[in-house]
Amino acid sequence: MKHRLLSERKIEHTLAAPDPEHFPETVRPHQVHGVEVSVVDEQGRLSLSDADAVISRQPGLAIGVVTADCVPILVAIDEGRAVSAIHAGWRGLAAGVVEEALLALSAEASFSGHDCVAVIGPHIGSCCYEVDGPVVEAFRPRYAEWLEEACRPSRPDHFHLDLGEVVTKVLLKAGFPRDQIGHVPDSCTLCSPEGFHSYRRDGESAGRMLHWIAASGSS
Repeated sequence: MKHRLLSERKIEHTLAAPDPEHFPETVRPHQVHGVEVSVVDEQGRLSLSDADAVISRQPGLAIGVVTADCVPILVAIDEGRAVSAIHAGWRGLAAGVVEEALLALSAEASFSGHDCVAVIGPHIGSCCYEVDGPVVEAFRPRYAEWLEEACRPSRPDHFHLDLGEVVTKVLLKAGFPRDQIGHVPDSCTLCSPEGFHSYRRDGESAGRMLHWIAASGSS
């Protein structure tokens, strides 16, 4: 699956590849639902093996993350001179993994939000993602000013949480123009069994989807 915002900039990428083992060349960290960011060096080595975001400036080298309900985000500066792949489950998202990835990306290749595009890939939608009160409260210290926009009550002390909306708000606050934030329509992983893997739907038997992106080397 491709997205227009990245394709228009001629940035190589794929969203929601159903079998990560078909892409053995993709450099990806061991994901731990945290906020650590790993940077790829000129030899294709990760600075950290355990991380939930990865950054590269190495032309043609694919970096990626895997998901099965969590939110994948692919970010590119300019025409791909630096890129990032981010894995945002609710724990990492509440703890600030997207912000940490953007800070690390800025340290590697200075940019403003207007220089970038971000694509939010298939993930569990608010139609299916019901959480309890403690999960919502985990977001409040960081996102209190607009948390209610991403939640709607379902039953006592339970809410439908829109993870994609949380990511969008984070990107907007970081300076990304709204028209440079891409979404994949009709892509709830849980209610689309023909197209996507979902841990909530399939439990331990669920597969994983790979989302990768490669820097172009453009200056």
